[in-house]
Amino acid sequence: MAEAPTKMDVLSGLTHECGVFACVGTGTWPTQIDVAHTICMGLIALQHRGQESAGIVTSEGVDSRRFNIMKGMGLISNIFNDENIKKLTGNLGIGHTRYSTSAASEEVNCQPFVVHTAHGVLAVAHNGEIVNAERLRRMVLSRGVGLSTRSDSELITQALCLNPPDGERDGPDWPARITHLMKLTPLSYSLVIMEKDRVFAVRDPYGNRPLCIGKLLPIKDSKNTEDGWVISSESGGFLSIGARYVREVYPGEILEVSRSGIKTISIVKRPDDKPPAFCIFEYVYFARSDSIFEGQMVYSVRLQCGRMLAKESYIEADIVSSVPESGTAAAHGFSRETGIPFAEVLCRNRYIGRTFIQPSSRLRRLGIAKKFGALSENVEGKKIVLVDDSIVRGNTIGPIVKLLRDAGAIEVHVRIASPPLHHPCYMGINIPTNEELIANRLDSSELAQHCGADTLQYLSVDGLKEAVQLKMKVDKAEGTYGHCTACLTGEYPEELDW
Repeated sequence: MAEAPTKMDVLSGLTHECGVFACVGTGTWPTQIDVAHTICMGLIALQHRGQESAGIVTSEGVDSRRFNIMKGMGLISNIFNDENIKKLTGNLGIGHTRYSTSAASEEVNCQPFVVHTAHGVLAVAHNGEIVNAERLRRMVLSRGVGLSTRSDSELITQALCLNPPDGERDGPDWPARITHLMKLTPLSYSLVIMEKDRVFAVRDPYGNRPLCIGKLLPIKDSKNTEDGWVISSESGGFLSIGARYVREVYPGEILEVSRSGIKTISIVKRPDDKPPAFCIFEYVYFARSDSIFEGQMVYSVRLQCGRMLAKESYIEADIVSSVPESGTAAAHGFSRETGIPFAEVLCRNRYIGRTFIQPSSRLRRLGIAKKFGALSENVEGKKIVLVDDSIVRGNTIGPIVKLLRDAGAIEVHVRIASPPLHHPCYMGINIPTNEELIANRLDSSELAQHCGADTLQYLSVDGLKEAVQLKMKVDKAEGTYGHCTACLTGEYPEELDW
């Protein structure tokens, strides 16, 4: 079970907006595939993408006149249990786990959003953030539609209910409505949309947020002879639900998933002069290390980032280590490239975020010491290269360096397996403001002095791109090659329209 984010996590790191998941059984209801449990397990595998709220909506098929809905605040394990999940009957459904960026962390903003339309019930779950949200909001309101929240996801849901303009089909033609939405807003979104007996998986034309397809396989040596399909923000949890990774949803693709299987309805193109813009920080920080993007495992890319980091900023040392666990793969890459042995130097307390007991002011001042302990036998008398995946506000690296020095380290050289963050993200990542980003106040040598390290170096933007693209297995002719580095370079894939 994933930990709830601690206050220190929120104040020091990055937060992702959410994860989406869908499941469609191939049989008629009641199907042998337990759709609700499958979605619940899928959401647990995506819990790292959001811990504020979660929800599941299911449907019993073409004759269904209502959806079964369950949503709540907190971790998935706190919302769903064996008893209440039995009420989520049906042979298809969608789910969502959320961390807020564009709207408050309140129950009214829990997803999936469900609306009743003239053409039936519709449920929508969204990952991302709309770059032209204010303009789209004004347009929706001008069409006589009321909005109850500031959530981009509700805005998307209501925009889908608008009749397309003259010359485009209206009525219950949801693919036409989805296409209309995609023409109204270029990014950023990955969506799962459910109506009666089918789910649409939709990815914005830039492919900014991840979305992939998995095939549920019959379980051997059981009476379960039926299979199905799943759609997920990441593939990392597929094995735990008995699914096989098939492929990513293509940028701009509208994919229909039903009892009959999967089929591409349409691919909405982006402007010819615009490259794709998959978020490069999915590789650096957000995704599970066992997930697959662009034909490669995230762990392998992080390992390669460590190798590139070693080439760019080698330093003599006795051991290489990491800040658990996000920097571990890059630390192993640094170790392999340099030949300096890897050794753990920090032990993480996994339960610090779960206690309701408030520490005394003295213990509160100890800060990071509550979260990590030093493995003194590995540290004492050693020159250490400490690898982390990123630095945001810079609140935690100083206390970690001090912890290692107090344990007897004679040198601590910090190496960051990504470039410095200089710019906010407006596409679904809660990155602090320019003023809060420490790279905008201190260069690498100043930051080393600030945090008490002997040296501190970042991976370059070119080094990160090379690590990500070195072994990519994608068809460049299909337009699936390219990455958004806006938080690093300030070069946004689309002009921001507020």
